[in-house]
Amino acid sequence: MLQELSSRFTGNGYGIIILAIKNFVSFIKMSQDKIINHRVGKDIKKAADIIRRGEIVVYPTETVYGIGANIFSENALKKVFAIKKRTADKPISVAVSDFKMMEELVYTGDRERRFIERFLPGPVTVLLKKKEMVPDVLAPGTDLIGIRYPEHEIAIKLIELAGVPITSTSANISGEAPPKRVAEIKIDADYILDGGDCTGEPSTVVDLVNWRILRRGAKYDKVLAAIGEI
Repeated sequence: MLQELSSRFTGNGYGIIILAIKNFVSFIKMSQDKIINHRVGKDIKKAADIIRRGEIVVYPTETVYGIGANIFSENALKKVFAIKKRTADKPISVAVSDFKMMEELVYTGDRERRFIERFLPGPVTVLLKKKEMVPDVLAPGTDLIGIRYPEHEIAIKLIELAGVPITSTSANISGEAPPKRVAEIKIDADYILDGGDCTGEPSTVVDLVNWRILRRGAKYDKVLAAIGEI
């Protein structure tokens, strides 16, 4: 009996078993690669359709890759918080494709508009008083909402085709470094819109109600100077 078992795992029999295992491992890897490749692409229309269905897209901007979801879909917003492992008391900004979309979401005065027209589109997030249509979950405990108007052709086209404002939060688990290229994205999403490398520098966040900078980032010096000038 022992001789019989030994013969099965030596010589040609052993080689056949090893070859079969190698082939199986290669098959699994190829299947995984196909799944990953299916989720990564450059099809903006496909990405917009996914957002309209209430699903999640990772998209490029002029700063870092962000998580995009329809801000009017309660389920989609729940997915964003879950993906980032973000607590419900943390706000999430909104990305728009033009000034008209922005005006539908927030209140602005002459001074705020002068600042906005100087820096947007661009790598600056502005906090403004939100209108009633903006879901409270995006700005818990406050009436202010962060607005991003990205200076990035793919991001703007994505929002235009989706037909709705989308979330603007970095595509990483909270506390980890934001990704500036597709290879650095570790979170789960229904589609990753590949736009090449981003600069990696986050936007400067400025509160235009209280006129103060909340986060230092791109164009910080110019934003700081403008607060005193405008």
